[in-house]
Amino acid sequence: MDEFLQAFREMFSFENVRWDVVWEATVDTIYMTGIATFFTLIIGLVLGIILFLSDKSDNTLSQPLYGATAFLVNLFRAIPFIILIILLIPFTKALMGTIMGVQGALPALIIGASPFYARLVEIGLKEIDKGVIEAAQSMGAGTWTIIWKVLIPESMPALISGITVTAIMLVGSTAIAGVIGAGGLGNLAYMVGFTRNQSDVTLVATIVILIIVFIIQFAGDFLAKAVDKR
Repeated sequence: MDEFLQAFREMFSFENVRWDVVWEATVDTIYMTGIATFFTLIIGLVLGIILFLSDKSDNTLSQPLYGATAFLVNLFRAIPFIILIILLIPFTKALMGTIMGVQGALPALIIGASPFYARLVEIGLKEIDKGVIEAAQSMGAGTWTIIWKVLIPESMPALISGITVTAIMLVGSTAIAGVIGAGGLGNLAYMVGFTRNQSDVTLVATIVILIIVFIIQFAGDFLAKAVDKR
């Protein structure tokens, strides 16, 4: 019992916490999450639209395109993130010039999250009323017009909800990447909190991560409701 009370006091004393280091780690986590979310939004949106359009089209090239895209999406979704980081080391080194730090984590974060978001985009597009799409086609709207004037606007709440979920997943992924030297709150929690047995540091890093997640969820829910025309 005495050992438990001692551990409890150490955890909530925050005597080992260096707040300037916590702030720097927080900035790194927000940076990684923000950059990765931005590129994931673009890549995932493109892949999701390709999956949706090629699955519905009667064009002879559509099914091979759908099959190839779906295979790549499913492949990268199935690889655990920690393994993906290792597999991408040569690619990351060639692209970013380093495999360490914040920059070294970005390729794996983007490649790991984009297929996940692509499936959410596809699901969101499939929820659009077919009558709206058919009406646009009957008026002679081309593919690009349908994408920009129908698909994206009509599915906007689902797209925002999907990127919100993806961004929260990316926060967790940055923590995993931090364990192998990517920086951020995950690195702080593991390299300082765990390896040095400083539970108060781990607690603070966890609380900050939770605050970031809550902010992302609140902002995503607010935007999704704001653009929902139903």
